[in-house]
Amino acid sequence: MTMSRPCRSLYVHVPFCRSRCGYCDFYSEVIDPGRVAAVVDALVGELADHAERHELALETIYVGGGTPTVLPVGELERLLGQVRAHAGIAVEFTVEANPATVTDEVAAVLADAGVNRVSMGAQSFVESELRALERTHRPSDVGESVETCRRAGIGRVSLDLIFGIPGQTLGSWLRSIEAALGLRPEHLSCYGLTYEAGTRLQRQLEEGRVQRVDPDVEADLYEAVMDTLPPRGWHQYEISNFARRGAECCHNLVYWHNEPYVGVGPSAAGFIDEERYKNVSDTAAYVEAIREGRSPRAERECLSPERRACETAMLELRLGEGIDRKRFAERYGEDPVVFFSEAINRHGSAGRLEVDEVGIRLTRAGRLLANTVMVDFL
Repeated sequence: MTMSRPCRSLYVHVPFCRSRCGYCDFYSEVIDPGRVAAVVDALVGELADHAERHELALETIYVGGGTPTVLPVGELERLLGQVRAHAGIAVEFTVEANPATVTDEVAAVLADAGVNRVSMGAQSFVESELRALERTHRPSDVGESVETCRRAGIGRVSLDLIFGIPGQTLGSWLRSIEAALGLRPEHLSCYGLTYEAGTRLQRQLEEGRVQRVDPDVEADLYEAVMDTLPPRGWHQYEISNFARRGAECCHNLVYWHNEPYVGVGPSAAGFIDEERYKNVSDTAAYVEAIREGRSPRAERECLSPERRACETAMLELRLGEGIDRKRFAERYGEDPVVFFSEAINRHGSAGRLEVDEVGIRLTRAGRLLANTVMVDFL
């Protein structure tokens, strides 16, 4: 079967970490060197299968996890080389990394494979906050790892920061922001901490061993980001993401515009030919399925045009530009102001949405209550 149009984006999920952080609910496991080769074989095999069945014209590649940079250098090189073989000349090629996992040797492998963007999980520059998140790196490791990437010639670095960490204050949050800015990244992602079911952090909360940051304080922390970064030349192009102009993450924009993409790896999701799918969240079962020539998919959902329209609106509301009315009407045959009139009237009158002839977008107040607004579009 051939796709109705080329798929221009690829996500590869590497399911290994050095250790599991208490707040993380992404599928991963502690790396076992004896199992790495088989997993890389399976990742390469699944990608080859997609390439046979679909037209891949990759413009964005994102290798995440897990922590791809914990792979042994030879296996990392093999994986990235196979991935790069499916890309065009001009491609945004991102690899996720944790501080202290990017040695000169690893950085050279990234650069030689064509990786031009590294997304690094700094999370905080305060030692007590890193301990609360069960992160194993030191604040100083972030700058050292960024410098290692720069020496290798990797042109863009994105840093992730988390606000709402137990014990965090406005002052400590601002110190982390300033420390991140001092490293001169091109992109910053600033996420509110979530207590996901089944994580150690959630259990600690239930047992009273940690306390949530007060919701009003958490709102202050988010507003501090919006007050600090734009005056210093940073563009808030998405609810949680800020970039220097021209350095927005093109791969994530594919998600937020609800465009097709291929997902490869255990627990990886994809969206092809109006079908959303997710692979099995079990590394051994995933490897076995690929080895036996079976599909690794555990979930499939064929989207109706109405469902696709609702998902698109919800996702595009995350963007600074919001929902482009003309583009939405061309894709789905109706002006979103009409399609979502009830939700727009409700949240517009409450000051959470603004609407003009170009688009529909969240106001500052709307960003603080984004989930409440978006669910009414979905």
